Amino acid sequence: MTETKRVSKPVTKRGLATRQSILDAAEAVFGESGYDGAAVSEITRRAGVAQGTFYVYFPDKKAVFTELVHHLNSTLRRKIATSLSGVDDRLEMERLGLRAFFDVIHEHRALYQIMREAEFVDPDSYAWHYETLGAAYRRGIETAIENGQLSEDLDPEIAVDFLMGSAEFIGWKYAIHGGGRPTDEQFEHLIGFISRGLMYQGSQT
Repeated sequence: MTETKRVSKPVTKRGLATRQSILDAAEAVFGESGYDGAAVSEITRRAGVAQGTFYVYFPDKKAVFTELVHHLNSTLRRKIATSLSGVDDRLEMERLGLRAFFDVIHEHRALYQIMREAEFVDPDSYAWHYETLGAAYRRGIETAIENGQLSEDLDPEIAVDFLMGSAEFIGWKYAIHGGGRPTDEQFEHLIGFISRGLMYQGSQT
């Protein structure tokens, strides 16, 4: 296990705003320059704060990087949860959740760069990111199976691995590498694959 230095959040509105400004600047700098190329001086310059102020909130560059991984994870989960509020149909939840995922990575284009580097900069946070997303996703799939919305033959673990893996690659291809989003026709094609996969009926022999 790697040891990661983290600090408690400030309690004042001004302190929270300053901390968020540093995180926003760090997101941009890490996304553009990578972890090794990023400098605390550039993060503080973009945040509009003195370099000494940075160390009030974060002890070092790795600490702000790790906090950014947690912040982006929280942002993604919160956006998806909000999009699913009041919706009970699992297939509709897949549609709305995938739209929300594409929205987040379009707004936070550095997310892929940061998460991929996290595998080497802070492996524990990298694993936590995917485990946290996967656990919540798996609970939703298991609930849908229990409620009879999805086939009881479906393996929730395999389903979640497939869904997360395909969403991540397609997100990179269109939102990051391609600079946009899938067209409506492409999106519906993707939803068709997902819908048929979630209704898996086991061996047909």
